[in-house]
Amino acid sequence: MLSPTQRFSNRVDNYLRYRPSYPREVIDLLCAECGLTSTAVVADIGSGTGKLTELLLPCASRVYGVEPNLEMREAGEQLLKFCANFSSLAGTAEATTLPDRSVDLIVAGQAFHWFDRPRCRTEFLRILKPGGAVALIWNDRQLDSTPFLAAYETLLRGLGTDYEQVNHRNVDTATLREFFQTEPHLKSFPYAQRFTFDGLQGRLLSSSYAPAEVDPNCDVMLGKLRRIFDAHQEGGQVAFLYDTLVYYARLI
Repeated sequence: MLSPTQRFSNRVDNYLRYRPSYPREVIDLLCAECGLTSTAVVADIGSGTGKLTELLLPCASRVYGVEPNLEMREAGEQLLKFCANFSSLAGTAEATTLPDRSVDLIVAGQAFHWFDRPRCRTEFLRILKPGGAVALIWNDRQLDSTPFLAAYETLLRGLGTDYEQVNHRNVDTATLREFFQTEPHLKSFPYAQRFTFDGLQGRLLSSSYAPAEVDPNCDVMLGKLRRIFDAHQEGGQVAFLYDTLVYYARLI
């Protein structure tokens, strides 16, 4: 299994183009409940190509994008190069390089399931100011709410390289309760993407558990993806439906 910090090195272009952003309601929630203000310093841990960071920047004094993967980090730096309050750091969830008690809010979008939880909890407590909050966010793809989504999930389970092992749903409520050492709040917001076949193919190939494009199994998977698309498309598109989940609490 590839290291979590290296898994996306050859998927950056597809990640930038086809991964979802986040609904505006997430930012509104962070402002209302988690201390995201115009004077706040925020650390976006596992910031990747900057999708969540980009939404945070207009609302904060400073946002640090902490990303260990060189290719993903450089993509984020390119996206956000004109944002004066953005700083990019080559760090990990377990060793951010940030000073003690330097941030008001920690967020992690589509990333916490890759972290070493005991070590990152220690690091988060070190860098958070007293009373600081942590928000863990996932775009949770609906698995069977439509025939297309059910067929797509079956495809991943059948041909994904290590889909079961790295699925973010392996982080359950008991795990989150242990991490926060309290019952975290949970808010859910609907979100969606619509794809032509080219977009759907890019969305699949952005996933770390899809075979690399040089792998012969990739052609097999894309052939089945084409048949799924043809069977379920409406007007030349299919819909990816998500529940965007935000778990948040003051870290104690």
